[in-house]
Amino acid sequence: MNNKERADLLAQEMVANLNYNVLKEAAEDEKHQLISLLFKVLAFSAEKHRTQTRKDIDKSPYINHPIALANILAQRGVIDENVLCAAILHDTIEDTKTTADELRKHFGEKITSIVLEVSDDKSLDKEVRKQLQIDHAASLSQEAKLVKLADKIANITDIINTPPVKWTKERKQDYFAWAKAVVDNLRGAHQGLEKEFDDLFKTKIS
Repeated sequence: MNNKERADLLAQEMVANLNYNVLKEAAEDEKHQLISLLFKVLAFSAEKHRTQTRKDIDKSPYINHPIALANILAQRGVIDENVLCAAILHDTIEDTKTTADELRKHFGEKITSIVLEVSDDKSLDKEVRKQLQIDHAASLSQEAKLVKLADKIANITDIINTPPVKWTKERKQDYFAWAKAVVDNLRGAHQGLEKEFDDLFKTKIS
């Protein structure tokens, strides 16, 4: 399976999860509105991340990562459209030239505010940013906590299954420990997501 086929499959899986877990009790017009919004967000994020790849051996398209977050949330029954959209957009401000004003123009204040909550300040040193994620996790909004949980789940899943090519075992272990420190300050946000993270955290790293 090539990278385009993998991205298409992830998008199809996201819609399937939404149909089963999120949209099954919604009215038809609500379903169409949410699907339309999500694909608008997906197209925007895909365009912003179009030149970026993940660090795995296949250099997977970066957009696979935001789609994975939406999948994780949909699988756990998260139905808030603001959370799902923010998950797909969560790295646009931090990792592309997207501005907060641009997000507000296209998607409104609420989605933008969630994205801003989960965005690191890239002007700070990496270790400072990592510590701030730990320190600020407990004070995030409920919506931002859900996005942050899904992000950590997606990242450690990738480290287990498709790790960055240059990462040593020690670096993987360091990431796991740091991610757990962040998640520990998100406790109480969503039991299912927290359990999913905890189960993955028990995986033996090679």
